[in-house]
Amino acid sequence: MSEFTNVSITKKANVYFDGKVTSRTITFADGSKRTLGIMLPGEYSFNTGSKELMEILAGTLLVQLPGSEDWHAYQGGTAFEVPANSCFYLKVSQLTDYCCSFLE
Repeated sequence: MSEFTNVSITKKANVYFDGKVTSRTITFADGSKRTLGIMLPGEYSFNTGSKELMEILAGTLLVQLPGSEDWHAYQGGTAFEVPANSCFYLKVSQLTDYCCSFLE
């Protein structure tokens, strides 16, 4: 889906890593949430509370998922899931546009 309708958007940005990763929270009528964001080139680690689906809308990055020593490449049009209560690592090689869905 390229567009969301009937949503609320939180004005205040989520800012991480000195502004190199930013996002905005979108809340749907059913209470579910997603974030839309941008990552600048760099290396990052993120902790999850709930299970997440990371959709890469544009750009390229490498991902190391929990429990793995391998790095996997993702680019625009691909997605990956991250388990709840875990940590994953990113190596972003170019400006990357993403959508993160919080799953239950």
